[in-house]
Amino acid sequence: MTTHDAILAVLKTVKYPGYSRDIVSFGLVKDIQIDGDAVGVMIELTTPNPELGNQIAEAARLALRDRIEGLTDAHVQVRVPTAQQAATAAPSTGARNRIPGLTRIIAIASGKGGVGKSTCSVNLACALRQLGATVGLLDCDIYGPSIPLMMGLNQRPTVNAEEKLIPPVAHGVKLMSMGFLIEGDQPVIWRGPMIQKTIQQFIHQVDWGTLDYLLVDLPPGTGDAQLSLCQTVPLDGGVIVTTPQEASLGVVRKGVAMFEKVNVPLLGLIENMSYFTAPDGSRVEIFGHGGGQAEAKRKGIPFLGEVPLFTAIREGGDNGIPVVVAAPNSAPAMAFLDIARILQTLQA
Repeated sequence: MTTHDAILAVLKTVKYPGYSRDIVSFGLVKDIQIDGDAVGVMIELTTPNPELGNQIAEAARLALRDRIEGLTDAHVQVRVPTAQQAATAAPSTGARNRIPGLTRIIAIASGKGGVGKSTCSVNLACALRQLGATVGLLDCDIYGPSIPLMMGLNQRPTVNAEEKLIPPVAHGVKLMSMGFLIEGDQPVIWRGPMIQKTIQQFIHQVDWGTLDYLLVDLPPGTGDAQLSLCQTVPLDGGVIVTTPQEASLGVVRKGVAMFEKVNVPLLGLIENMSYFTAPDGSRVEIFGHGGGQAEAKRKGIPFLGEVPLFTAIREGGDNGIPVVVAAPNSAPAMAFLDIARILQTLQA
């Protein structure tokens, strides 16, 4: 006789399109009904994409018919929300699992590496601090932590009486990174479960105190590791960093989909390396221009602003003094401060 557990086991073999995780682990299977040799399954998506729903339904039906012996009928219904329902239906992870003392937790993500995501993270953290907020910055790039270098700090965290790590502070921002816990250039060679456990410890076993903002610098990409981090950390919103060229914009859509899948509100998009101002004052659009703003409009998400190419931004990251701290009244710093003000407005 067909059992509920047997049906669930089969559905765990149905992967969510584009990911190696299955529809059960994503929490999409809402109901299973068994009537003799017939089975009914209810699946609910959080993304308003009927084509995706049809693809998942067909995969589930085929899996049930192929793997459940004696099954005569497999009815799979997929509920797909409208765009308005998807925006308002389910609370974000952050709303469900608040962490005492952390008012807002915002992820900074990118679909690919090399777009300046960590540079944006450190400067936005310092900008929010300059605007009067209490701020923490969590470096979730376990394999390639860069926050210690960019913030000019390299020290091991101490431990308090409750055996929690006390985050070091640089430029008024509380920090935590794997870079504080490993020696020099020692590589981190870990599998996914170890990374997820470490991120949980960075959130729950660090004495963050009371913060207005905890910015989470995610590793580049949109794979399993990033999805696990988004589900581990109770996020209130996400920000995507891109550059103008199509190679970057193509993976922005994957970043948007990643946040949608875990019900994290997308606060907006930043176009980094937007253009370069030559010594004679002329504007040079090395990577093209305006693609980020156009993509934000196309996806219906806020465009937070553009950050031009400035040597001072690169120098600040290399020297451990972000440009927002080193030259707060400069044009490069003002670009980040303007974005930080918009974030404050969106999160008010």
